[in-house]
Amino acid sequence: MEISSIDQLLPYYEKIRGRTLRVIKTIPHEHIEWTYKEGKFTLGDLIRHLATIERYMYAENAQFKPSKYSGCGPDLASGYDNILEFFNRLHDESLDIFSKLTPEDLQKKCTTPGGTPITLWKWLRAMIEHEIHHRGQIYMYLGMLGVETPPIYGLTAEEVEQRSKR
Repeated sequence: MEISSIDQLLPYYEKIRGRTLRVIKTIPHEHIEWTYKEGKFTLGDLIRHLATIERYMYAENAQFKPSKYSGCGPDLASGYDNILEFFNRLHDESLDIFSKLTPEDLQKKCTTPGGTPITLWKWLRAMIEHEIHHRGQIYMYLGMLGVETPPIYGLTAEEVEQRSKR
């Protein structure tokens, strides 16, 4: 999918974000800093990571500036409500930056933190793939905790199977 206008990207991205928020809202507050293994991201880290990488890497790169990403620890926001507010606030800041991008901007090259030049619209598409990747981790963590999670598109795999013709 080529992105020639930011007006094509933002509504799609908001749908992706909505699905991410639905699963985040199922996290039991007492498990916000849970992880399956010491040294790995906690659920809170995953949410803070999505917020900070979007704002301080992708949004900075979208302005043709270097990344300012500096991690995702609990020093940034702690406790479920504060983490969710942080997540939403940084997303709003990012959307403000993205909304100003012109079709010409989307065709320019930005530079990734690894020093690789990439066409901006492709970098923004990678941002969405990055969010989906981490949303999958949140689903996995919640599954390990035995938390019921929402289906992504309305039905679970089991419900699709039950409704499918054989």
